[in-house]
Amino acid sequence: MTERRLLLVNGPNLNLLGTRQPEIYGATTLAQIEQMVVDVAGGLGFSVRAVQSNHEGVLIDAIHAARDDCRGIVINPGAFTHTSVAIADALSAVELPVAEVHLSNVHRREPFRHHSYVSAVAEMVIAGAGPLGYEYAVRYLAGGLG
Repeated sequence: MTERRLLLVNGPNLNLLGTRQPEIYGATTLAQIEQMVVDVAGGLGFSVRAVQSNHEGVLIDAIHAARDDCRGIVINPGAFTHTSVAIADALSAVELPVAEVHLSNVHRREPFRHHSYVSAVAEMVIAGAGPLGYEYAVRYLAGGLG
């Protein structure tokens, strides 16, 4: 049986959280979000491997690697949400449950942000809940994975 581990994936520009457009994304840093995910997952009996990259291939490689030692994936693909069939294909190929998270409510923003390639392969999608969206995603996945 695969270890009780979740993969946390954050896409491009999310390394700038806390300083990048705080009126949209808030003041919470990526390090704070990652720590919150580790804490919540740990309380539910799961460990976490976190990856953030501005490079699509790095994210795809991390998703592929999750197939060997993770039970689910929490992903905020950032701008790749709206452009990356490759990330959606990778998520589909690894056959793990996926929770898609967006800090802002993408449906209240520019029209190009209304479409997600990832949503079609995700078990659930959370948008607009800020950092709490990550906690909800972890709790959802952990609940389904037992």
